[in-house]
Amino acid sequence: MLKSKTFLKKTRAGGVMKIVREHYLRDDIGCGAPGCVACGDAHEGPVLEPQPLDPASSLCPQPHYLLPDTNVLLHQIVSVWRPGTWASVASSLRPPGSLETYVEQEQGENANDRNDRAIRVAAKWYNEHLKKMSAENQLQVVFITNDRRNKEKAIEEGIPAFTCEEYVKSLTANPELIDRLACLSEEGSEIESGKVIFSEHLPLSKLQQGIKSGTYLQGTFRASRENYLEATVWVHGDTEENKEIILQGLKNLNRAIHEDIVAVELLPKNQWVAPSSVVLHDEGQNEDDVEKEEERERILKTAVNEKMLKPTGRVVGIIKRNWRPYCGMLSKSDIKESRRHLFTPADKRIPRIRIETRQASTLEGRRIIVAVDGWPRNSRYPNGHFVKNLGEVGDKETETEVLLLEHDVPHQPFSQAVLSFLPKMPWSITEKDMKNREDLRHLCVCSVDPPGCTDIDDALHCRELENGNLEVGVHIADVSHFIRPGNALDQESARRGTTVYLCEKRIDMVPELLSSNLCSLRCNVDRLAFSCIWEMNHNAEILKTRFTKSAINSKASLTYAEAQMRIDSATMNDDITTSLRGLNKLAKILKKRRIEKGALTLSSPEVRFHMDSETHDPIDLQTKELRETNSMVEEFMLLANISVAKKIHEEFSEHALLRKHPAPPPSNYEILVKAAKSKNLEIKTDTAKSLADSLDRADSPSFPYLNTLLRILATRCMMQAVYFCSGMDNDFHHYGLASPIYTHFTSPIRRYADIIVHRLLAVAIGADCTYPELTDKHKLAHLCKNLNFRHKMAQYAQRASVAFHTQLFFKSKGIVSEEAYILFVRKNAIVVLIPKYGLEGTVFFEEKDKPKPRLIYDDEIPSLKIEDTVFHIFDKVKVKIVLDSSNLQHQKIRMSLVEPQIPGISIPMDTSNMDINEPERKKKKLEK
Repeated sequence: MLKSKTFLKKTRAGGVMKIVREHYLRDDIGCGAPGCVACGDAHEGPVLEPQPLDPASSLCPQPHYLLPDTNVLLHQIVSVWRPGTWASVASSLRPPGSLETYVEQEQGENANDRNDRAIRVAAKWYNEHLKKMSAENQLQVVFITNDRRNKEKAIEEGIPAFTCEEYVKSLTANPELIDRLACLSEEGSEIESGKVIFSEHLPLSKLQQGIKSGTYLQGTFRASRENYLEATVWVHGDTEENKEIILQGLKNLNRAIHEDIVAVELLPKNQWVAPSSVVLHDEGQNEDDVEKEEERERILKTAVNEKMLKPTGRVVGIIKRNWRPYCGMLSKSDIKESRRHLFTPADKRIPRIRIETRQASTLEGRRIIVAVDGWPRNSRYPNGHFVKNLGEVGDKETETEVLLLEHDVPHQPFSQAVLSFLPKMPWSITEKDMKNREDLRHLCVCSVDPPGCTDIDDALHCRELENGNLEVGVHIADVSHFIRPGNALDQESARRGTTVYLCEKRIDMVPELLSSNLCSLRCNVDRLAFSCIWEMNHNAEILKTRFTKSAINSKASLTYAEAQMRIDSATMNDDITTSLRGLNKLAKILKKRRIEKGALTLSSPEVRFHMDSETHDPIDLQTKELRETNSMVEEFMLLANISVAKKIHEEFSEHALLRKHPAPPPSNYEILVKAAKSKNLEIKTDTAKSLADSLDRADSPSFPYLNTLLRILATRCMMQAVYFCSGMDNDFHHYGLASPIYTHFTSPIRRYADIIVHRLLAVAIGADCTYPELTDKHKLAHLCKNLNFRHKMAQYAQRASVAFHTQLFFKSKGIVSEEAYILFVRKNAIVVLIPKYGLEGTVFFEEKDKPKPRLIYDDEIPSLKIEDTVFHIFDKVKVKIVLDSSNLQHQKIRMSLVEPQIPGISIPMDTSNMDINEPERKKKKLEK
């Protein structure tokens, strides 16, 4: 049956357009209930679960399906229902093209009322239809709505209807589900007799008017990790003026949560402040301790140089909430039998959340997930509800799950739909695979990687040609051969964006069959590759470049140490070793030339854990050793990426996926310049070349580690490199590499960006065909946005994994005293780096319930004077390192000053009676 609706619409040009909408209504769509005699085999798509919800409900004793309205579905989907339930609900809604349940909007009826009526019609139809089933299979559909009028109308129409709370409370076998009910309003439930703390958020209509007129600015709210009373708002739009706005104090933060889209009002210039140098963590004050908050806020407002003042504002409204479920721990209330407790998120940028639960004793000492429901004006903290118990604090599996969830890393097993697109085993290269592909299996190709690497993306070769020149090849796994555009495998790889490397675990971007087998360029097996081959002279000058799909057979899979040993050996002269020596010689020339052009050589301390073979706990922690072979591989990967970037941009000037590294604004370098000046050194930052030259000259014979510290600090000044579509940007320059153009081509097993680049290059050389999304710059720009987010989250997850394993290492080690260097000085603390462990930490000089020392902070130098001792950046100190397990909520590495000795501040390095973890170790010993 066909139903049509016609209406007229005015176009921008002033004309009139006639629009006809047609609905094709069918009467042959099955209900989805297994065993339904009336429908027989008429089911299309997914069917309802054979076993409906457990009928342990005091309101609905017979077996039943649930049909929620839209609002219940949106508000409770993450909270109450078990994972399989919503699949049933989704398929239980009759398709809009079903003749019996199609509902047209009536005259004067709004869209919401029409939707509510449509769901009621579907519920009523189901209940009538399911009566036709046999008595022993009799089923019922129960309508769930929190809308009072909707519920009343449903009951009038003979439909069993309940609010979400009524139904959940009726589930006598699952009383714990009551804790998971979300508050119904955005503001959440008000605290009884609580006084108003925050100003009211303006309605969206007023915010939009204010943004349009320039009264308010729209931006992303970014809370500080170091100071819970401070945040910045990164203003959206192209304007350079007031790009970043500082917010200080609870009332100016006005209930915004990290990553919310907010509207801010700029304060008058006489109220502008400077970014705070105080480290402040929320210690969980009581609801009524707002006076204490105001006292802490006064600490932030100290006299500063006028040049340090930044545009300052206050949040006037929320444009879009970007809440997510948060991992953390319960801080159980001191009040006996209390059901109201505070939850402390693992992410320090998220405020504590007030929840009600009857399971506090069970959840104490566990990692849990909590969702935010709202934030009333008279509550110090937002309201939320318990969602899930993840496991015991400190358990490796639990903590790994937490850091993956907190950094939004997709880590579920690959679905059957995804795995169905993998090649069938056993696999081998066929004649069809060799079409448009060169056979390079005769070449002496080898790979050089870290020890234990199974996802080998790249391999190299170098040989002398008859004309005396050198042929150098970079061969990259041809992942795009196995992952075809648009299928489920491709979509999942795009969603994941990157492989995430944790200390003991790897979260693959592609299934293991590809990552560790068919795409991995392992030795002595035939593999498909994408090759970039240059003809060079002995001075590493490129004479010719060509790209080809290929088949290779790697002759050796080496570690960096093994490759270095071959290069340095006086006795080895085989083909692989000769190739490596040629590559190493050319790489040194390439690196020297790159640095002369202004490429930066920065530093970032990377650590490597040695694990116990039985317990898998870290037993040693060392900074990674870099060899010549690390640099050799890096140089040719950079060269291949630059060569490919030029080629795809030549062919696709509007659609090339490139990578750029913006030059940092001059203000980023202030801390580096001041730090160098304090050691009588000058750092010039007007160009990348002048910075590179300054860093090369910044040497001190009496302090050899100084240059490394300066490079570490310079790394902190840099901007984030990002992917972008060439047709959506004009600035292609990569600042750190001093290259006018750059992309990622060399790691397609672990980066989705490289797969897109492979596809572009394949089309450019005629080895593969294009597809619409590949040449749609808007879709590519959207893809780049996701890739940039995933890449950033992967880096954060990796750092969090290192931090957790560092805690495990020091837990078993007890108290350690080590030399450290000051990286930053704050108003009440110093941030130090311990070179031996590549470990960074904060030494606080103000402790709760202890006399406050005399502190004088000078931002210009910068320096911190404690009593009569002055600390500057890069000063050497000695610190005590210990894992503080006294607060399970946030176990942390605690650092205390040992040297220089300051009475009342420094502690003697006497390990007796000082180990705060000793009771725990004794307990474990007794248990053994």
